[in-house]
Amino acid sequence: MNAAQESRGPDAEGVYADEGAGVYLGHRRLSILDIGGGIQPMWTADKDIGIVFNGEIYNYAELRQELIALGATFQTDHSDTEVLLHGYRIWGDDFVNRLNGMWAFVIYDLKCRRLFMSRDRFGKKPFYYAERNGLFAFASELRALTAHSVISGNTAISSLAIQKYFAYGYIPAPNSLYEGIYKLPAGYSAAYDLQTSQLKTWQYWDFIIEPFESIPANPEGEWGEQIRELLYKAVKRRLVSDVPIGVFLSGGIDSSAVAAFASKIMGANTLNTFSIGFDEASFDESTYAELAAKHIHSRHHSKKLSVDTARLLIPKVLSRLDEPMGDSSIIPTYLLCEYAREHCTVALGGDGADEIFAGYDPFKALKWASLYDSIVPKPVHQSICLLATKLPVSHRNMSLDFKIKRTLRGLSYPQKLWTPIWMSALDPNDLSECLSEKFSLEETYSEAIECWDNCKQSNLVDKTLQFYTKMYLQDDILPKVDRASMMNSLEVRAPFLDIDLVNFVRKIPYHFKIRHRQTKYLLKKALEPVLPKEILYRPKKGFGVPIGSWFKSGQLNFSEHETHPKINKNFLARRAQNHKLGLSDERAFLWNAYVLNYFNPNK
Repeated sequence: MNAAQESRGPDAEGVYADEGAGVYLGHRRLSILDIGGGIQPMWTADKDIGIVFNGEIYNYAELRQELIALGATFQTDHSDTEVLLHGYRIWGDDFVNRLNGMWAFVIYDLKCRRLFMSRDRFGKKPFYYAERNGLFAFASELRALTAHSVISGNTAISSLAIQKYFAYGYIPAPNSLYEGIYKLPAGYSAAYDLQTSQLKTWQYWDFIIEPFESIPANPEGEWGEQIRELLYKAVKRRLVSDVPIGVFLSGGIDSSAVAAFASKIMGANTLNTFSIGFDEASFDESTYAELAAKHIHSRHHSKKLSVDTARLLIPKVLSRLDEPMGDSSIIPTYLLCEYAREHCTVALGGDGADEIFAGYDPFKALKWASLYDSIVPKPVHQSICLLATKLPVSHRNMSLDFKIKRTLRGLSYPQKLWTPIWMSALDPNDLSECLSEKFSLEETYSEAIECWDNCKQSNLVDKTLQFYTKMYLQDDILPKVDRASMMNSLEVRAPFLDIDLVNFVRKIPYHFKIRHRQTKYLLKKALEPVLPKEILYRPKKGFGVPIGSWFKSGQLNFSEHETHPKINKNFLARRAQNHKLGLSDERAFLWNAYVLNYFNPNK
């Protein structure tokens, strides 16, 4: 099990066995803080409490001083891991509410005969677990968990998980690819009682949108200043490291802001920034990355690749995923992490800003979609959808016909399903045929419906924000970055998900996040003193690769794989043919199906 996740920690390994209690702990270490003293599993001096921990605690120094004042005696020089041990002993299970960081850990409390587990608020670090015939097992990766002899011979692919995979493009927590194996959701803790063999899970934190009741006279100025201050502090916390550190720089708003503050903190011409560019213009952002690097005076490292180079990496990347992931940007993300790892062990990125500040294109469509939905009768809507299918198919990144067809598809369903269906690989009407089984719309989209229903705000923007933050961020964006970076033994940190910043931004009313179809309105205003307008107000471009063109040209095809047994072969063949002939754009479905073949039990 430990060897299966070696790339997550190539620098050291540690194991512990309490055979009498039947407790076994393993750890792989990527050494970043207190390289000499942070060895795991780590124990308190009296050996009563031990821990295995993956992640970083950014406010560990402040917590350490508080704990020393309360009588804790530290053995290490500056290990953030040891803070968790003393925090648990002095403050109990609720100490996780004091943490600012990313984490997945298990604490073994010998005296209480229990395991205490927790995962950070946004799920930046993974945590899988399973119970089998008296066994309770856990791991950072699914491949490590299924390496256990009791579990490896007892794994069946979950039909519901495959439905959700094609519905969302990812498998949302607590589900996993396999029956009986679960993810501890973001913002959850758990305890396993070794005497009763009982597992209890509970939510210690939730992302809740609670707008300020009063608005200052100059919100752009006052709130903008607070955003700059909080982001500056978040970046500074994440620059603490005993190993080389850099910043991903795409030339977009979010990564450019992080890099600008990092450069200010570290000094001009000191910060290393990294970007990947592509030959194909609609997928290339390298010009903006170089513009941003020049503005902030960073030492910029840029590599331009052919999309064919990216395509050749697909088998290498997909064969190492824990679960199917329909986000094709895993490929350029892997390339970026591989390139950055040549120079540093830690990198900062801009993840999280699009979710908390309303940065995605669907936010622009909400007002129009709501008006359309209220005035266009369903029969007329169906006719418009039919007409839209006649639009010429383009495989450019985020092409106009792609946006129109996706938007109309979502509007065929209730409002609470608009966003997930806009982002889905398949229209729900096609899901039953694809998988040759009946499905329930409510069960398949249960997580999205729960997100919508639990949002305390009634407006479409906040309800959509809640979906992006609680689902898309947790189950797509962060796992993608975690897998791509950990395959390369690189740690990636996300300043925009600093809890102090998030707790402020979630209180900003939605009309300061999107205004007159301007996404991330207040963030852009806040960053005007920091970044040039060419960066702040340029069109958004996703970090992707031309999978549509690859499937059309035959550079990607299904001939080298046996079709996954969950997929209807005739349905797949028909969609692939329509895509090749230019009759429809099936890029998302074909990619999802292609990825799933790497999890074919018949291989």
